[in-house]
Amino acid sequence: MTKSESIAGLAAALAQAQGVMKGALKDSANPFFKSRYADLASVVEAIRAAFSANGLSYIQTVEPSDKDEVRVETTLLHSSGEWISCGILSLPVSKIDAQGYGSALTYARRYSLSAAVGVAPEDDDGNAASLAKPKPTMDCTDHISAFHSAATLDDLQTAFKTAYKEAQVAQDSMAMATLTNSKNKRKAELAVA
Repeated sequence: MTKSESIAGLAAALAQAQGVMKGALKDSANPFFKSRYADLASVVEAIRAAFSANGLSYIQTVEPSDKDEVRVETTLLHSSGEWISCGILSLPVSKIDAQGYGSALTYARRYSLSAAVGVAPEDDDGNAASLAKPKPTMDCTDHISAFHSAATLDDLQTAFKTAYKEAQVAQDSMAMATLTNSKNKRKAELAVA
């Protein structure tokens, strides 16, 4: 980490700014993972007013590399002239073309800036989870008893299909796993007999 001779003013200003900064909004969608995330614009928006009010700014420079990677250095600046470099973040490029480099650069800038200023995405998942009522799980006892009573593999398969369909309708993945494990155990017992 490199810095100006003193960072007293910068540290005080950053402490003031962090006291009022909110989390970055998860307002972008990642269809591949079916999730939401805070993009670079959201991170910048989360710090903009607090930085401006406290004489803070930042710059991000791209460092050269001989590898298929991007290297970003975020430096925090204060109106007093004090500064602190937050180090270089190196990220691999997954696709070796302009789009791949651009995507990796945006990703690196977002994470480097977030880490440098202490901004995290707002945890809307935690809030949703605290409001959600626990979903009751399906009672599998009768179905498992039917598996144990099955005298043949065909009887077992018929009982399993009925039970598994009920679990699918209930969208109960725990019940599906329990039923599958019980069926496989009974299938192994029948195969030995």
